[in-house]
Amino acid sequence: MVKKAIFLKLRKKLDSFCKINIVFYTFFSSPLIWAVSMFSLSSPIIAANSVNNNIRNEENTLQGNIVVTINPDKENVIRNPLTGWTLYLGRNWDENFWTKEGYDHMVVPGMSKLVKVSDYANTCYIRTSWSSLNPSEGVYIWDDPNARLTKLIQSVLNRNMRLAFRIVVDGRGQGQNTPLYVFEAGAKWYSDPNSGKETVRKSPYPDDPVFQEKYTTFIEAFAKKFNNPDIVDFIDGYGLGKWGEAHSMVYENYSNKAKVFDWVTSLYARCFDRIPLLINYHRLVAANNVTGWGEVAPDTDYLLQSAIDKGYSLRHDAFGMNGYYQDWEKEYAARWNYKRPIIMEGGWITGGTHRYWIDPSGEYRQGHPEDVRQGEFNASAEAHVNMMDFRIGDETNSWFTKSFSLVKRFIAEGGYRLYPDRISLPVKVNTGQEIVIEHRWNNLGWGYCPTNIPQWNQKYKVAFALLDSKNSIMRIYVDKQTDLSRWLKGTPTSYKFNLKLEGAPTGNYSWAVGLVDVTKKNNIGLQMAVSEGLLESGWVKLLPVTIR
Repeated sequence: MVKKAIFLKLRKKLDSFCKINIVFYTFFSSPLIWAVSMFSLSSPIIAANSVNNNIRNEENTLQGNIVVTINPDKENVIRNPLTGWTLYLGRNWDENFWTKEGYDHMVVPGMSKLVKVSDYANTCYIRTSWSSLNPSEGVYIWDDPNARLTKLIQSVLNRNMRLAFRIVVDGRGQGQNTPLYVFEAGAKWYSDPNSGKETVRKSPYPDDPVFQEKYTTFIEAFAKKFNNPDIVDFIDGYGLGKWGEAHSMVYENYSNKAKVFDWVTSLYARCFDRIPLLINYHRLVAANNVTGWGEVAPDTDYLLQSAIDKGYSLRHDAFGMNGYYQDWEKEYAARWNYKRPIIMEGGWITGGTHRYWIDPSGEYRQGHPEDVRQGEFNASAEAHVNMMDFRIGDETNSWFTKSFSLVKRFIAEGGYRLYPDRISLPVKVNTGQEIVIEHRWNNLGWGYCPTNIPQWNQKYKVAFALLDSKNSIMRIYVDKQTDLSRWLKGTPTSYKFNLKLEGAPTGNYSWAVGLVDVTKKNNIGLQMAVSEGLLESGWVKLLPVTIR
């Protein structure tokens, strides 16, 4: 009874220290184990909680270590790069669109309060023209703090969101997307067949040398400003073709197709070495088929592979559009699952002129955009996408007013959502002593954390920290063997971290765990799907440790 009373007293102490469950493999019937238990009484706080059979049946914890079990946060938005919802911005919007377009007071049936769309999205996607960013030679809007787009961009950053870009060159169906100074310099061009007689929309041939010279200068200047992963999540690294979607190209000489593809993808890869780049895995990528649709071109695989070899990741702009997103597209996505992240964009515009109810799936009813939202969600789950889209107009509105349960499901189930469920730590060590920390990690999302892409280059790692009584970091120990890109849903990944506890003064501390960015002095780089024990710094506080 005395032993049990001591046990319960210790458990109560530790529970008050941290709500994370602690497991200590002790059985008081053994004299040796009882001695270990009595030794534990001198440490600041040690306790034992019962655990499920799965943990009990695992290999026993290391001698002198305590196992911490952590419950995941399955609901809250986690603002990590290359995961979650992307909010699309209108071409002509300004910094006041949040209220003008109703994005700060969205109605969700069943909720008593209006919601902000920005509370559910991590990234704002700006699909704009070259001419809007660079209206005349050497003039860039980001140098003007009073420019409309500059203010719009700043409003996004003020909400702790990241940016994403597609810069469109071709003006067909849109407007004068290429600045006129390019043509005044001698670039050859073709016109939009739908432009009026008095207003001719000019688009440059992508194989024209003058165009390539001017575009190279612009992209280099753009990269000087936006090759910054603190503010930019991804960039579509092509921008040519109709709507910038890399199809329906118009060349002066079609034999230059592969050369143009290599030139533009090499340009982006050289200039944006810190930002993930995307290519549309379109079956007619870079082709001159004016309809933008047909059988898969013979060189599509070769061209896409050449971009991926330069570090590109993948996107597609017709999710849920079953007449366009077919078996080839699904098989291509499956081929690259967990090797390159996939970003989706829905194809049907439910609030416009699209007759989405004629979709060959037969699953979309006229007047029911929620059917399309469900179709996009299903296709995204099948492709294991990292990011989904809130496009402008009815697309965003219907996600919130008719399909909000799917919005929350993607937050909980999509992209990547990482947390440690089991960590074994020592609680009493000597300075300079060699210790072993065992830790196991899970991914709740159907996507993956793409630390394997060259722009990230394994910069995110698991680290353990010693905190003082004020939760200030005293020492950080990085487990360099950890590879977050291998953490897949349903497959826990375990590590044994051997380290020598050097540099820490004697005293009482607390262990903490975090996902750090090794390129930024081991500051927290990614948020974990953990709420209990989570500090403002992003570290998760675990349990006390005494260093002698």
